[in-house]
Amino acid sequence: MLNQKSISERVFDVSNTALMIIIALGTLYPLLYVLFASFSSPMEVMQNRGLFLYPKDFTLEAYRLVFHNPNIKTAYINTMFYVVVGTVFNIFMTSLGAYALSRRNLMWKNAVMFMIVFTMFFEGGLIPVYILIDNLGMINTRWALIIPTAVSAFNLIIMRTSFQTVPVSLEESARIDGANDWTILFRIILPLSLPVVAVMVLFYGVFHWNSWFSALIYLQSRDLYPMQLILREILITNDTENMLTGVSSGDKMPIGETVKYATIIISTIPILFLYPFLQRYFVKGVMIGAIKE
Repeated sequence: MLNQKSISERVFDVSNTALMIIIALGTLYPLLYVLFASFSSPMEVMQNRGLFLYPKDFTLEAYRLVFHNPNIKTAYINTMFYVVVGTVFNIFMTSLGAYALSRRNLMWKNAVMFMIVFTMFFEGGLIPVYILIDNLGMINTRWALIIPTAVSAFNLIIMRTSFQTVPVSLEESARIDGANDWTILFRIILPLSLPVVAVMVLFYGVFHWNSWFSALIYLQSRDLYPMQLILREILITNDTENMLTGVSSGDKMPIGETVKYATIIISTIPILFLYPFLQRYFVKGVMIGAIKE
């Protein structure tokens, strides 16, 4: 048989498959551990010294305490605002920059690209950036987490490369019909670049969802805190007191552990649901420009 594999090829396939399964399980189990622990009895979590293969003494008490915490609700709303508004603003600004830099007749295009790439290796530092944001009046405002991160140099380069693959003849035909740059960008270039746009949505969305350092530096009001900053307080500073109102002092330490796990799950699940919808675009979008025909 022409398609019959040799013994060495079969051994390689089996070994490769087994290795991938082990890596997948090693990657998945920490999440499953947190998930099972969040649904388990606090005392079972404290006494457990081995693997968690299922919830022990199933309970929803940790989730009840988390959802009754007003800081979590406020932080969730803030995070959704930062993710949605921030991502839309990122895509808009990155598209404008990528479109301009992908034009063949743009003056000093190489010099502009050099300055953009330069920022990937060198930056002004935290203090100058803080002074700049303070002088712009954005300290303790939502815009301090959105405007300074409007464009990522890496994402701009990826989107620019994608725009360059669109045939020039389409642009020329549109200009003959009277289309301007705005029409060409939003009605021709972007619809033909949906894979890379989906990847940019994923990259920027995950960035905003996981961002906490900028909020720690620029925000002073807890009413503006994102979810990840609240999660940091719970995990690092062990601040679960405001969630354990009404819990006896002897039970606070055990149930505080399951509250941490429940908070991790709540802050992780939404972004995990985003991946399946964008997965089919991911590989194609990331590989844009890697292979030239």
